[in-house]
Amino acid sequence: MKFKKAPLSLAITFLAGGSTLLLSGASFAQTGNSTQSTMPVTEIRVTALGVDESADLIVAPFDVIDRDELLNRAGTLGDLLNGLTGVHADSFGGGASRPVIRGQTSPRTKILSDGNSILDASDVSPDHAVTVDTLLAQRIEVLRGPATLLYGGGAIGGVVNVLDDKIPTSIPEKGYEGFAALRGNTVADEKAGAISLTGRATDNLAVHFESSMRDADDYQAADWDEPQVDGTFAENNNTSFGASWIGERGYFGMAYSYRADEYGIPGHSEEYLECHPHGVDLHCGSHDHDEDHDHDHDHEEHAVPFVDLNSKRVDMRGEYMNPFAGINKVTFRASSTDYDHTEFEEDEVGAVFGNKGYEARLEFDHAAVMGWQGLFGIQVSDSTFKNGGEHVFMPTVDSRSTGLFVVEHYQLNDAWHFEAGARYDRQNHRSVDDARKRPSFSDSAFSYSGAAIWNVSADTILSMTYAHAQRLPHAQELYARGIHVASNTYECGLFAHPLTCGGTANNQDISKETADNFELGLRKVEGAFTYSLSLFRNQVDNYIYARTLDQYEDFRLIKYTQRDAEFTGYEAEVGYRFNDVLSASLFSDYVRVGLSSDDRLPRIPPRRIGGRVDTVMGNGYSAELEFYRAAKAGRVASFETAQPAYDMLNLSASYSFGDAGRYNLFLRGSNLLDEDVRNQSSFVADVVPMPGRNISAGFRLGF
Repeated sequence: MKFKKAPLSLAITFLAGGSTLLLSGASFAQTGNSTQSTMPVTEIRVTALGVDESADLIVAPFDVIDRDELLNRAGTLGDLLNGLTGVHADSFGGGASRPVIRGQTSPRTKILSDGNSILDASDVSPDHAVTVDTLLAQRIEVLRGPATLLYGGGAIGGVVNVLDDKIPTSIPEKGYEGFAALRGNTVADEKAGAISLTGRATDNLAVHFESSMRDADDYQAADWDEPQVDGTFAENNNTSFGASWIGERGYFGMAYSYRADEYGIPGHSEEYLECHPHGVDLHCGSHDHDEDHDHDHDHEEHAVPFVDLNSKRVDMRGEYMNPFAGINKVTFRASSTDYDHTEFEEDEVGAVFGNKGYEARLEFDHAAVMGWQGLFGIQVSDSTFKNGGEHVFMPTVDSRSTGLFVVEHYQLNDAWHFEAGARYDRQNHRSVDDARKRPSFSDSAFSYSGAAIWNVSADTILSMTYAHAQRLPHAQELYARGIHVASNTYECGLFAHPLTCGGTANNQDISKETADNFELGLRKVEGAFTYSLSLFRNQVDNYIYARTLDQYEDFRLIKYTQRDAEFTGYEAEVGYRFNDVLSASLFSDYVRVGLSSDDRLPRIPPRRIGGRVDTVMGNGYSAELEFYRAAKAGRVASFETAQPAYDMLNLSASYSFGDAGRYNLFLRGSNLLDEDVRNQSSFVADVVPMPGRNISAGFRLGF
């Protein structure tokens, strides 16, 4: 797959979610995760990088996936990004998956909708879908490295920003523009389609309509003689209406979006609903069994449960150029979300989750002062998260946060560029009508970062970055106490009073996470031979993780615990362009995690190494052959299984024709070796395999 990689001549600026970076005449590496070529680019817009449009230096690593490539990929966000260097997925069947960046997933990997939080329930559990539409997305930006802290200290893993067309930013030249797309596959008998249309209502008013649908059955695992994997079906529908007033100096618009999903929860079991903790021991059923849990348990057959999800969202966006002296641009982003989903078990309500709230962000891009140029702003959010039904493991929690941020960059000379940024956050969590009377939590966090970029030569750059990031606990990490059916766990939060599990020896004072992130990057993106190497080390004090205390069969007792942790790894790509038609590359990524105890962190992705061959022909044809090997996990946590190594072979081809390539056809084969793939990053890796051999095809028409 072809991703746009960051130019060499670029530096850290991840401050603002809504600002736009415009690069003129830059060089970039267009990759199928790593296959690189050098081409002149007249314009690359990276919305999540908050700098003035005149800035020409950004070194923070990012990838951009455009609309044509998004049509080729899987339906869920994590599976779509899986395979990008440094990115994996914590897949949970066919309806839900979240991205895992450098070993981190939600809530440390932040997912944005055009710079604003999505405010769903995906950061609570991996079986909860991420409510962004990849079929209707304009493009997806994947950001990682120290600069991501500027979306908040919690984004130490990375940031995924999904751009859309909901709110028009310009008047269509010919009065209308849009696209229609269709896609299908064999492994799940998927049928998917999307349509998007923007029209000119008046000289200053543009209106927009978009809609998509996806219907996929339970997918087939590697052994085609076996039945499909129960509970991996997925259906969703999305519709949005938007309008913008657009003038010479900016625009302001609004959009209303509605999303409905229904998807299965594989690996689910109701066998353990009577399980509960006694100190560090897990007791299931009656109390007259021995310490080794050697007792009979009634294994009942149940229909696969499913999620019925609804999300209603209002977005507001605006930009205004040169509002007054000293300010180049003011950018505004705001959203209000009303989200809920119900987990049904044999048509009975098992659990109900809801999240209702808003987020707003205001940014000021200022003119240069003594050579320093950048922006500053404020971000506020307020939300209420609810958990109800038969299986409740969290109380209702009101959460509020306020963030202040600033980023500045300075060009010393042709060889050296410097960056500095800082962010302050204040956060409050308050439980509502909590039977256990757990207290409120309020604290503040301060984060800052800096970078030095040295242009070693005309086509090679060396970057050195550092970030000091603080993260405050997520509501789930504080308040959880009870059975979480989807993940087969009994969860115990950090709050120890008035009830505790794990015994008093496992209680501890609650502290903010503090991460010191160092990264060294070396890149060359011009010429036939290109390469990109990033080495990173992230030392985190008081890292919060779900520590397994005991296990009965597939059910675990977990206690949120704080320990010092260290994440060390690399991302590497080497490419060679043989001629204008043929290029090849090798790539690898790896992250190693250590804890200040004998325990280890669960679900850390294994080392991955592979290669690609790309062909691009002048008559609109292109193809890519990709092979990589994911190693067996060498270091796993207590009670975790090291999943076996596997080989992945993918082949894709596309044909574009018509004016400016307005027609696009694609054919893609995935897992062509029909490997039995078990995703080490998945909660259900032991019982839910990944899809087997799959052929997908699609068509897109632009107009």
